[in-house]
Amino acid sequence: MPSAPAVLPVPPLPEDRIDLLARLTEGLDAPGLWWLSGYAAGLAARPGQRPAAAAEVSASARLSIVYGSQTGNAKRLAETLARQAEAQGLAVRLVRADSYPLRELKDERLLYVVISTQGDGDPPDDARGFVEHLLGKRAPQLKSLKFAVLGLGDSSYPQFNATGRQLDERLAELGAQRLFARGEADLDVETVATPWLAKALDGARDELKSNAPLATVTPLRPAAAVSPWSREKPYAAELLANQRLTGRGNRKDVRHLEISLEGSGLSYQPGDALGLWPKNPPALVDAVLAELSLDADAAVDGAPLRHWLDEKRELTKLARPFLQKHAERAGRDELSRLLQPEHADGLAKLLATHQLIDLLQAFPAAWSAEDLVAALRPLAPRLYSIASSQAVVGPEAHLTVDHVAWDAPGGRRWGAASHLLASSEEGARLPVYIEANERFRLPRDGSRDVIMIGPGTGVAPFRGFVQERAAVGASGRNWLLFGNPHARHDFLYQLEWQQALKAGQLSKLDLAFSRDQQNKVYVQDKLREQGAELFAWIESGAYIYVCGATTMGRDVEQALLATAVEHGGRDADGAREWLAQLQQQGRYARDVY
Repeated sequence: MPSAPAVLPVPPLPEDRIDLLARLTEGLDAPGLWWLSGYAAGLAARPGQRPAAAAEVSASARLSIVYGSQTGNAKRLAETLARQAEAQGLAVRLVRADSYPLRELKDERLLYVVISTQGDGDPPDDARGFVEHLLGKRAPQLKSLKFAVLGLGDSSYPQFNATGRQLDERLAELGAQRLFARGEADLDVETVATPWLAKALDGARDELKSNAPLATVTPLRPAAAVSPWSREKPYAAELLANQRLTGRGNRKDVRHLEISLEGSGLSYQPGDALGLWPKNPPALVDAVLAELSLDADAAVDGAPLRHWLDEKRELTKLARPFLQKHAERAGRDELSRLLQPEHADGLAKLLATHQLIDLLQAFPAAWSAEDLVAALRPLAPRLYSIASSQAVVGPEAHLTVDHVAWDAPGGRRWGAASHLLASSEEGARLPVYIEANERFRLPRDGSRDVIMIGPGTGVAPFRGFVQERAAVGASGRNWLLFGNPHARHDFLYQLEWQQALKAGQLSKLDLAFSRDQQNKVYVQDKLREQGAELFAWIESGAYIYVCGATTMGRDVEQALLATAVEHGGRDADGAREWLAQLQQQGRYARDVY
């Protein structure tokens, strides 16, 4: 007979302290966790006194690495650097930005910041407080600090790497010494990140002299099994189902996809994302080759040009560096003017509405196969919020994907990843991996209420949330706010939500179909309408989750702030502080893109 599963003892902590403990320890390396355990043991042995172990590794002998990550790249690079530094015998503290003790900034001597920029120059959600503190009046003078910054961004946005640039300049303003130049990585992250990490490791070794002894520890329990599949080595997963969710009369084509993870060892939690390595639509590749009169079989670094354009280079997103090179070749003044600071709005519009083929058609210029491959960005994976819970679907991952497709004057256009998914038939193999999202987790205490705000395909993770909460018997209430243009064609997962309401798995469902009446109604309007109840839920301990477009996220945040003013009696500054505290407590989480 199988042995009974081990039962863990009930922790002698209230649930809110367990949540705080999880946030404190998330991102800490093994030495940090061992130090923390010794610190806690010392407090228990001598109540009210600071244990001597707390000063064991002083700031002058330690490298601190702080990261802020929206899609996981900054976290991955920060963890890589921490492992490399530890292997050199250096004392390292690795901390996610929202867990960093800001009061200790003045004592730091060596600090590396790895941080992404999202949307229109915004910091990632887990670094908002860290960035605001550094840019604000309370930031201390840092004349004893040496630092370096690696920024991650997407040059198809005008405010490319704005957060990394701000922090780099601000640290210098505060008197800190820059060890070496700021890195500004594009979607081809490794091109810039790899040499930056090498400089960072050399710099840390020089500053700390690599004389700190390595601790030898024995794990308390076996390490969990790790899947061999990753971003660098994706798993070829079978597509089990590909169903259209939107009505046939709708211009939008939203798909529900079910992907098998059977035998892969891949696992996820609700809130995580599935990474997909896309391929460019064949018709788009043909159009680029024809427009430039290039031979698809021309060899570039040992591979045919078509191979590069099929799956190695970005064709559906324009970026400023390529635009600048093309402007020089085309010799068109109107294109060059867009690159000037005073024409930022025009540049933003062009980058948002044009693909590579549109640029080539509107501003013809000659490119050789070699120069084209060198100038284009590497194709990057796309992340999709997982729309399922493994407690319900087992070794599968479900996705909710908007098939990006439209007609342009020069022909049909598609999004690379969404078109690959929408056009794939059942049985097809897709290169995927799991991207964990620790910032977007359900509360450990199942009695807590949750408020889920997800218009359009932003509803995807909340399908997984509701499945998970039902499967584990969570007693807290679930409130979903969903929006889309039309109820008739755009009510994604309508039957599932109605069944969840009937079964008590949803306590409230508020809908905002913006085009079904004369005055447009959005989810943020529903929040304002029910501000009193919304505020009561939050004040009683509810967690708030927002998923969807960046602009929607901003509008929802304004609605939350207005709620705190109207129903919480706070002024504007007090409302912002209230919302920041919710975020620091892990009770206000966003997944915006």
